Amino acid sequence: MPKSKTKAPSRNTSAHPKIIGKASGGETDMNREDLLARISIDPNVCFGKPCIRGHRIWVSLILDFLASGEAVEQILARYPQLTQEDIRACIAYGAELAKGRFVDIPTEDRA
Repeated sequence: MPKSKTKAPSRNTSAHPKIIGKASGGETDMNREDLLARISIDPNVCFGKPCIRGHRIWVSLILDFLASGEAVEQILARYPQLTQEDIRACIAYGAELAKGRFVDIPTEDRA
């Protein structure tokens, strides 16, 4: 019996899904590895803290801005050399850290 020449639909078999979002200038389609490649750790730059590649801007600084309620647009206005993908890379880096590390958070006594 001859084999069928039809192809099965392709699937994203990557362990990390693609991240789709709007960027200035159009659509962007980046996977987690692409985003994380935007982060660098160099012991000779910023004391080895994770930074946005090519800049001396700490990932933790961007995450702190976001956590305090600052909008991405505000961060980009403050740091015009950054892109929306750089901000998303910081979030992706933080998400990767959260998968393997926990931070002690005070709990409330429910008496």
